[in-house]
Amino acid sequence: MANTPPTAQEFADKVFAATLGTMETFNLYLGERLGWLDALAQAPATPAELAERTGTNARYAVEWLELQAVFGNLTVVDDGAGNRLQRRYALPAGAAEVLTDRHSLNYLGALPQMMAATGGQLDKLLAAYRAGGGVSWAELGDNARDSQAALNRPWFESALAPALASVPEVQAVLEKAGARIADVGCGAGWSTIALARAYPSAAVVGVDVDAPSIQAANANTEAAGVADRATFRVAQGKSLSQFGPFDAAFAFECVHDMPRPVDVLAAIHQAVRADGLVVIMDEAVADDFTAPGDPVEQAMYGYSTLICLPDGLSSTPSEGTGTVMRRSILTDYAERAGFSSVEVLPIEDFGFWRFYRLHH
Repeated sequence: MANTPPTAQEFADKVFAATLGTMETFNLYLGERLGWLDALAQAPATPAELAERTGTNARYAVEWLELQAVFGNLTVVDDGAGNRLQRRYALPAGAAEVLTDRHSLNYLGALPQMMAATGGQLDKLLAAYRAGGGVSWAELGDNARDSQAALNRPWFESALAPALASVPEVQAVLEKAGARIADVGCGAGWSTIALARAYPSAAVVGVDVDAPSIQAANANTEAAGVADRATFRVAQGKSLSQFGPFDAAFAFECVHDMPRPVDVLAAIHQAVRADGLVVIMDEAVADDFTAPGDPVEQAMYGYSTLICLPDGLSSTPSEGTGTVMRRSILTDYAERAGFSSVEVLPIEDFGFWRFYRLHH
């Protein structure tokens, strides 16, 4: 049955709600960047106390705290006898986990950073939509880079190893003594670190084109204590064969961003032994387009229009994949790269992601 289109009033309500969400998102960005959310997670505060703890402006703190309370994100634990300057606010435990616990699988505190990154490039994005071209990951800057790393970190830390271990044929390759594993598009290295921790007898090589991400990856790996078995290279994925051969290669949530994914997959095909393992983890979008779509489809098209497609089109020639890389699209890329087939691995309950095994 077809969905009934909204009335004018219903659609006006929808647009207004979306605008409220945008306002809330940008204010959460301010709170995260200023350290206000972390400070409130530690202890309730008045505006003056919050400003003093974080070295920020008390007048802005008044307005921001009131906004967060009005949106229901903070609770008022002392109304200050009606004096707004003396009112004390607290960040409830659930909100604190989502906004400040960077190891929790519920963590979304860095998500507003990604929206802020796109907001700062709207003029360039508009120009690209008119004339072609794109907005690269480098142009999106540290907000996008840091947000991506922070949002993926809990999943890699807590869920990646159990997910891979749940598939016997995958586990058998990875736990082989002396295995060499490639992590293509490794970003800040959290996936590489997770692999090195899960398979201590393996050597893991992370490869990414973004030099600042590799710099962060090296620092993160040192802090994690796995620098003896996890190393990084600033290089394009299509150069992977220079560092091989490998027993396994992974590409976590990055193939859809690549302007020339077939070249990268062909390099992976060449670099991984014929009896080895190639796994692509990407967005768990539906196999076919349906409108209206569910929240996953909505989110992925949002990422695609604002971030991933403009990034992919910022380099030429480009496949122009975008975030919504459906199974048929990846299968086409894999077959063009020399793989014989694509299998969806039986890994469930892993957020927005799906695992594909590419067979030689």
